[in-house]
Amino acid sequence: MMAAASPVLAGGHGGETPMTYGQRPFYLIDQMRDGPLKDTLMACRDQTPARSDFSIAHRGAPLLFPEHTAEGYVAGARMGAGIVECDVTFTADKELVCRHAQNDLHTTTDILATDLAGACTAPFTPAEGDTPAAAECRTSDLSLSQFESLTPKMDAADATATTVEGYMNATAPWRTDLYAAAGASLVTHAQSIALLKDLGVKFTPELKAPSVEMPFDGFTQEMYAQKMIDEYKAADVPPEDVWAQSFNLSDVLYWIENEPEFGAQAVYLDDRYEAEDDDEGLIDPMDPATFKPTMQELADMGVNYIAPPMWMLLTLDESGKMVASDYARAAQDAGIRIIAWSLERSGPLGSGGGWYFQSVSDAVTTDGDYFTILDALHKEAGVVGVFSDWPATTTYYANCMGI
Repeated sequence: MMAAASPVLAGGHGGETPMTYGQRPFYLIDQMRDGPLKDTLMACRDQTPARSDFSIAHRGAPLLFPEHTAEGYVAGARMGAGIVECDVTFTADKELVCRHAQNDLHTTTDILATDLAGACTAPFTPAEGDTPAAAECRTSDLSLSQFESLTPKMDAADATATTVEGYMNATAPWRTDLYAAAGASLVTHAQSIALLKDLGVKFTPELKAPSVEMPFDGFTQEMYAQKMIDEYKAADVPPEDVWAQSFNLSDVLYWIENEPEFGAQAVYLDDRYEAEDDDEGLIDPMDPATFKPTMQELADMGVNYIAPPMWMLLTLDESGKMVASDYARAAQDAGIRIIAWSLERSGPLGSGGGWYFQSVSDAVTTDGDYFTILDALHKEAGVVGVFSDWPATTTYYANCMGI
């Protein structure tokens, strides 16, 4: 099986894994506007990289490496991330694997160019007229051995394509295929645990929402949530080294009740900015009066960590400075720790940063503003960790600020 044969998964990293910032943090500092923050960061140029739990590797290091691969995880650890994420889903034979979504194989692997394309839930259809190209390939369409036979690629698809080759060849120009060209390694959840233990980092697995109806062949949501925790227990991973995540509050509450040692650090991934309430219309996450359940109610349920997107945590004051949102202050008042996602996922920031920066877009003008928002998340919103697609930036900031 391809993943098992990977030289990266073969081990040998251990506590001697070298750490490096590389060039990117310095490139970003050079882009910053002159001011106290730039001066502080420049004064740290000669610091020695050190691992920090404030720096969380989002899917590995997908700015340049195919996401959820052994190579991406190693890259994140080498950039000083103290915690690395494996998004967890399952195969047809109910084995846990690392993928951002159960139904993303058509954009993150070469499945459409293999004999397994016929197993996909929806085969490739070319673009025609106003109808975009499409496909849907799920991990639950494949056995574990079939999944492991695939080759990962950068997550991308060209909706205008008329061929499989064109559909697959769509990497954003500010990313690269350089580190995918020689082949990368898909990873099972258990393999990710072994690799990250060897690298000396901690764990933040996310239980992904299934694309299939649950129960799946007798596999219930509760069994799914339990199986993920059981794989850490089987590997003798201390619960305090694991931050289990889910967008499904019921999963978080399941861990709190049934695995309290792991539940103490379970993370509720909040995306209720898109939720609708029959009585009050769109729920406004920036207004704790309309946010349900309230932060205090979450705390009373035993939820100790919450993780919304970055823009929910910040707003601009009258002077245009990034400050904590009411949402962030409500979490602080309830004693809930905050983790933010995801830095360096937007590409170049000259146009305001897009979705991740929407609440502060008027203050975003250069790539250097990755550090501006990072500083505001730390000092204003009080976050305890930040997911990043290129963890060196967050590590550099954490080391410089003594976090």
